[in-house]
Amino acid sequence: MSSTAPSPSTAAGPVFTPEQAAAAPDPYMPGHGTNAYRVSRYELDLDYKLSTNRLSGRAVLHAVTQYPTAALVLDLAGLRATKIQLGGRRVRKFSQRAEQLVIVPDAALPAGEHFTLDIRYEGSPAPRRGLWGEVGWEELTDGVLVAGQPNGAASWFPCNDHPRDKASYRISVTTDANYRAVCNGELISHTSRASRETWVYEQAEPMATYLATAQIGRYEFLTLAGPSLDGHVPQFVAVPAMLADSARQGLARQREMMLTFTNCFGPYPFPEYTVVVTEDELEIPLEAQTLSIFGRNHLEQDWESQRLIAHELAHQWFGNSLTAASWADIWLHEGFACYAEWIWSEEAGVLPVAQRAAAAWRKLAAGRQDITVGDPGPELMFDDRVYKRGALALHALRLRCGDLAFFALLQDWTGANRHGSVSTAGFILAADRTTGLDSEALLHPWLHETALPPLPVSPQ
Repeated sequence: MSSTAPSPSTAAGPVFTPEQAAAAPDPYMPGHGTNAYRVSRYELDLDYKLSTNRLSGRAVLHAVTQYPTAALVLDLAGLRATKIQLGGRRVRKFSQRAEQLVIVPDAALPAGEHFTLDIRYEGSPAPRRGLWGEVGWEELTDGVLVAGQPNGAASWFPCNDHPRDKASYRISVTTDANYRAVCNGELISHTSRASRETWVYEQAEPMATYLATAQIGRYEFLTLAGPSLDGHVPQFVAVPAMLADSARQGLARQREMMLTFTNCFGPYPFPEYTVVVTEDELEIPLEAQTLSIFGRNHLEQDWESQRLIAHELAHQWFGNSLTAASWADIWLHEGFACYAEWIWSEEAGVLPVAQRAAAAWRKLAAGRQDITVGDPGPELMFDDRVYKRGALALHALRLRCGDLAFFALLQDWTGANRHGSVSTAGFILAADRTTGLDSEALLHPWLHETALPPLPVSPQ
């Protein structure tokens, strides 16, 4: 039952009031997302001028109400809606407050009502500032970066900003000539007119709003070479020309990473994979569906750079295809991606998984033990302990059930939930079925107690 349960207000039954429709379905993200409706598709047409940081946008949302509702509330931060149509008819009553766009139809919409919203909007996009620093649309030295996790999507398009509300997308970006726009999914058209170029992408597989992205820069688009593998996934890199050689060298083993993860986790869940390398240095790499974004400082051959490349690739399975239904279960993204780093470390001949696990455990044991990684709270959801203890929980499960059952579990998990929403409870049930263990008893100390369990070791 959602915290936004409707209250009786009409003889026809309960109706979401504007206040209820604006209430967030996830306590980690107050003021973001709603249960009142679900979006099945976004069609975004963006016109962006780099010199003035001016965005003119049109967003068409195809959605269906989950409850009777008297208002449709969308997340939109720092941009102004100028014209709205609902079902092809002009909407006269709408307002913006805080970071929400509230649309009031002439009559309340019943549950199960399919509707289309057509929203024109404009402004100078900027990142949102919050607990996790700046997220969303950000200007680079010469271009644009969009980093949406966890609540930056509203900085560039109106949306129902919750990871459980996954939809297909068509994203069209018109921008200055000689700049490439790189978005989620597959490029379906590129046209030039005068001093403007338009890039259109189709993301057919359902995607959470925070994973939607638009990268703009003076990028060359290269195919990553590598070993010839049967059924290999096309891999590309968008990179400034002066960094092309560095990108090829830094990503030289990414094809091998893909093969390793495919063997461990099951088929890659999307048609292709693209890495964007910015001319700017970035503090951390960024994940988006079907692509990842790295700074020029993340292209070294050292383990720190290579683990990040592996980590972001693993998110295509854990986080992008399988997306946590609630932010409290963020370990299902980060713990799995961290464990993928350790798997690659062993495959690449750097350090065995057991040594990576032991090093992580020693670091955790030397620090504060005041976090429950299965529900860390919004302030700590990206704490390194969520990553490392989540990975150690998986390692403990692997050692208890053995490699055959463990990797069968991961492949069953990714296959059964492909492009869907997942939860810790669902993972435990899947683990019970595949391994025959009492997975709840095994994982509970790692996920739901603050004290660090003993280091997992192989049974003798």
